[in-house]
Amino acid sequence: MITIIFLCALLAAAPALHLSEKDESQFKSWMTQYNRVYNEEEYYKRLQIFTENKRRIEKHNEGNHSFTMSLNQFSDMTFGEFKKTYLWSEPQNCSATRGNYRSSNKLLPDSVDWRKKGNYVTDVKNQGNCGSCWTFSTTGCLESVTAIATGKLVPLSEQQLVDCAQDFNNHGCNGGLPSQAFEYIMYNKGLMTEADYPYRAYEGSCVYQPEHAAAFVKEVMNITAYDEAGLEDSVATRNPVSFAFEVTSDFMSYDQGVYTSTECHNTTDKVNHAVLAVGYGQENGTSYWIVKNSWSSHWGMNGYFLIERGKNMCGLAACASFPVV
Repeated sequence: MITIIFLCALLAAAPALHLSEKDESQFKSWMTQYNRVYNEEEYYKRLQIFTENKRRIEKHNEGNHSFTMSLNQFSDMTFGEFKKTYLWSEPQNCSATRGNYRSSNKLLPDSVDWRKKGNYVTDVKNQGNCGSCWTFSTTGCLESVTAIATGKLVPLSEQQLVDCAQDFNNHGCNGGLPSQAFEYIMYNKGLMTEADYPYRAYEGSCVYQPEHAAAFVKEVMNITAYDEAGLEDSVATRNPVSFAFEVTSDFMSYDQGVYTSTECHNTTDKVNHAVLAVGYGQENGTSYWIVKNSWSSHWGMNGYFLIERGKNMCGLAACASFPVV
């Protein structure tokens, strides 16, 4: 009976997919690489999605683009599933239309990379199945700002923000903003370390312990909305900076190169993912930002990506901020 069901599923799925032996072989190899196990029904559903993603990636890479795409840990998901799991499900209001950051008015270097300046940037982390990117952008920024000020780089707690920062218009696994998280830390008088308040990738009860606070915020600096020059000035002269932007379907499969998109928007109401700008530069005449993501070091360029600079690409200059410690 099981054999009959298996064959029926194969016959039903194959015509819609136009499956080749290579398609299924690649899927099985991918399953092994990412430790995936499915029942028979789910297997063919995921095989179809995987194959559609694979062919879209191949078509993109055959074209003339500034970035390449590749299979990764998300390749068995539709973009709708991916959005629901890893991006904000609650709309965020990037309300700092007029920020309080004042440009240094200095002559800026052609390139900056805080990873090369010293021990100022923690390793890439993994937010898991939770739309908590805003917490990783927040901790990444505060970790770097604190390290620049004190010489000590200590991983900080995303879980405290997931569990405890709701009164500052944040929503745990459903989204939030780094600027609002910095405000929480400022008024809460501290953030614990990751070791003392480890990440679980789901919302729980707040168990903040003030006596174990390890990082503090004196002031929140918001860069005026859409002022990408201000963002560049702050990264060059101050520290890495948190920002939000809009992720669209092709970014899910980003591999390397300078990401640019004609699908995304450059407005505040469309941003759905928060990350950390750790530098900038130029490649083949295209200016870019160097950005730390929170989808593990196996995604993109060892967990990082480059995105076009100078065009407010995907709204990246809509709501940028950093703390003063």
